[in-house]
Amino acid sequence: MSALLVEIIAARRAKAIEYEEYLKRVAVLAKNVEAGLAEDTPEQLKNSPALRALYNNLRSVETMPPGTARAAESPGEYIVSSDPVLEQALTIDEAVKRVRPDGWRGVQAREQVIKAALHKVLQDESEVERIFLIIKAQSEY
Repeated sequence: MSALLVEIIAARRAKAIEYEEYLKRVAVLAKNVEAGLAEDTPEQLKNSPALRALYNNLRSVETMPPGTARAAESPGEYIVSSDPVLEQALTIDEAVKRVRPDGWRGVQAREQVIKAALHKVLQDESEVERIFLIIKAQSEY
């Protein structure tokens, strides 16, 4: 009788451990979804909600805007990646962080500085306006 009881307890513990592992995986998945992380999110984007927003919005466009495959303008712009959308998001992020003036939101002249930097990267006025709205909504900038 005790051998049967030990067997039942062992089986129950094994299932409990499996269930515990299942719950841990669900918790990790929920945390990633809440943070906006997908399984295919590049490593460079995991700690930056603003970069993820840029990347996801650039990726959702069917055709890449002009200027995607360009030579770097300064040594800091050389990015090695096989994903052109990731490269573009990183380039835009770096350009905005480099030129943004303090208190730029709501001040047209200061917003134009950011738009000018975006235009150098995107070379498309409608795309500049679209991406600028995304940047303006990000507290990171």
